[in-house]
Amino acid sequence: MQASNAVLGFMNMGWPEITIVIVIFILLFGAKKLPELARGVGKSIKEFKKATSNIEEEVRNAIEEEPKSSAPKPTVEKEKSSAEK
Repeated sequence: MQASNAVLGFMNMGWPEITIVIVIFILLFGAKKLPELARGVGKSIKEFKKATSNIEEEVRNAIEEEPKSSAPKPTVEKEKSSAEK
């Protein structure tokens, strides 16, 4: 319950809070490092999206191939039904 309140509190940040966070980042990392950090984050997000789309494509292909290869054999059902009689 407390974690959800923390997330909601984070999402309701206004301009003063965002400005304070940016100033803290500049003080911690320096103005020269921030563009490098931003590039790194951008590349990470791009790679994550690429990996996610590859996984989605593999799942879609597996779902499309599954009905073709996993069709039940009707002869097994006929043998069971004739054995029951």
